[in-house]
Formats: sequence, C-alpha cells, structure tokens
Amino acid sequence: MSSPTAMPACLYIVATPIGNLSDMTPHAIDVLKQVAIIACEDTRTSGKLLSHFGINTKGSKDDDTEEVTAHNNKNDGENDSDSTAKQKGHNKLWAYHEHNSAIQTPKIIEMIEQGHSVALISDAGTPLISDPGYQLVQAAHAAGVRVSPIIGASAAIAALSVAGLPSDRFSFIGFLPAKTHGRQKQLAALHSRTETLIFYEAPHRIIASLEDMATVFGAEREVTFCRELTKTFETVNKSTLGALVEFVKADDNQQRGEIVVVVAGANVAQDDDDISIHDKLLQRLLEDLSVKKAAALAADITGVKKNALYQRLLELQAG
Repeated sequence: MSSPTAMPACLYIVATPIGNLSDMTPHAIDVLKQVAIIACEDTRTSGKLLSHFGINTKGSKDDDTEEVTAHNNKNDGENDSDSTAKQKGHNKLWAYHEHNSAIQTPKIIEMIEQGHSVALISDAGTPLISDPGYQLVQAAHAAGVRVSPIIGASAAIAALSVAGLPSDRFSFIGFLPAKTHGRQKQLAALHSRTETLIFYEAPHRIIASLEDMATVFGAEREVTFCRELTKTFETVNKSTLGALVEFVKADDNQQRGEIVVVVAGANVAQDDDDISIHDKLLQRLLEDLSVKKAAALAADITGVKKNALYQRLLELQAG
C-alpha cells in the first residue's frame, strides 16, 4: 500500500465490516490512515477495529491533530465528560452520535472548511443506514463541502442478496417501534405494500416483532431470517412468518446477535373477497379490542370494507 499522503478536504463516508474483518477494503484502510479526523458512534468500539488494521488514532504532527484536538475539546462544558475524555485520549477519534450531533456537526464542517479531511464510520457496516449521520452529510452539502463514499458492507443489502425474494423493488424499513401498539400500527401501514421489505430488529424484541408480522401480514407470508451475517454462526432461514416464529422460539441462539428480517411484499393477486382468509388477524384483534374497534383496524390493514369485517367478527365471536 502506498504511504499516507495529504488528503483533500472532504467528508468521507467509510463502510466497515459487519462481522468478518476480511471484508474491510484496502481503500477504506488507506483513507482512515490518512484523514485528520475519524467521527464514530462509539470511540471504544471503533478504536479496537482501527487498531486491528494498524490505523493510528493518536494522530501525528503531520496531520495537524494537535490543532484538531484543541478545537474539539474547546467549550468542554457543551460536551459530556465521557466523550471529552475519550477525545483527549484519541486525537483522531471524535465521538459522533445522536446525543451530540447538534454540537459536533458544525465543528466537523468547520474543520473541513479549514482544510482537514474527515471520515465518518459506524460501529459496523455502511454509515447512515439505520445510523446517525445524515445531519452531518446534509450540513456538508449545505456548506458546499465535498462528500465521498468509500463503499463496503451493508447488512440490509447482504440479507437481500441471500433472501431468495424479489429484489427488483424493495424498501428498507429499519427498526420497528419498540412498543406493541406503535409496532402494529406501522406494520398495518405496510400490509399492502407489494415490494420486498427489509427490517432490522433487536434480539430482545425479535419474537414479539415476528409474532406481530405474522398477525398483520399473515402467517403464510414468505420471509427470510438473517442473523450474524458473515460471522461464524451465521443463520439464513427462508420460510413463512408462522413457521419462523416457531423456529426462533425453539432456539435461544436465534434470539442473539445482529438480525435482519426480509419479508415478501403483499400478493396483489390475493382474493380479498374471501374474508375468511383474514380470520387469524381478526381473532388476534378480538383478544384486545372490541368488535367495532377490531373491524375498523382490520379494514385499515386489509382494505376490506369495515361492515363486512364487522359481520365476520361477530361470527367468529359467536363461535
């Protein structure tokens, strides 16, 4: 690899591995070695990753990091003490996350305008994909600062590539709301979408989210469950939502690690005139709602007329 040279003033969006460290590209390593500042969500996590690739986070006289560090530690009262302490110990590493982005964004833009190069990385994968950072890129464009991607791994695209589901049209949804009501409401809004849907989910919520998907989308909707992609104990399981719920419940290991759920879009050819196909959804709604409220929500989810659903709910309730 060529020896480090002065980098042009620019905001580099640098992808890092999602699991297998061999996925780190030589281009990414070269850029991270040369930039004056590396903005990251967690300085400890990123510090370990960078150290593995021999990337010095202490800075040097050649890249003006003493000036950079002094600028970042100015007005310490505006930063949390933990971040400040980390930044004093890691001259090139600046903490950048949702809690300090309002403070750090103008500082970083100012440093680029003064001629320093900056890289933004995430804990894993491509920055800004379900990660903080869009405000920084937005501010860079507004200031006329060049933004350049250094491409690499993305869990969402990796999962889509192995899902065996249509990939010509897809939507990245990311994490669903943590609370049941909010999660079911968002799933209801997605029920009739015909493109493939990509979700991230936390291990402690995966069963509840899959159960809600099975209820709202239907237990027979196709899905591919991807866990710990590129890592030693990777899982890629293609099934239906109903079967997937049982698969994950039966194995505690499937409730750990980084999880991506890829769900097939709605089948537009489905016969919505047969209201009985929605019985499982209606029965689940009856557990928590009155017939009237269940009919209204089911109408929003399925697109079937509320009166017809109301009658079907009465039939199910009776027997």
